[in-house]
Amino acid sequence: MTKLKLSAIPDDKPVKFAIELPAPVFRDLQAYAAILARVTGEDAPPDPAKLVAPMLQRFMATDKGFTKAKRTACIAL
Repeated sequence: MTKLKLSAIPDDKPVKFAIELPAPVFRDLQAYAAILARVTGEDAPPDPAKLVAPMLQRFMATDKGFTKAKRTACIAL
C-alpha cells in the first residue's frame, strides 16, 4: 500500500489565499488527490486546492530549521 504524508483532509473554516502555481505543480496536486482518494477509499478525489494547506502545514511542522527559528525568535502570531 502507498504511504502518503497526508491523510484525510480536515474540513475547517478557510482563510482566502490566492496563489498561482506552475502547471506541472497543479498536475501533481491532481495526481496526489487521485492517489489519496484511492488510498483512503473515497469515491472522488478531493479538490487539489484543499491539499495545499495540509501540505504546507506538514512541511512547516517537519522543517527543523523553521521550528528552531520560530521557537528562538518568539514570533507572536
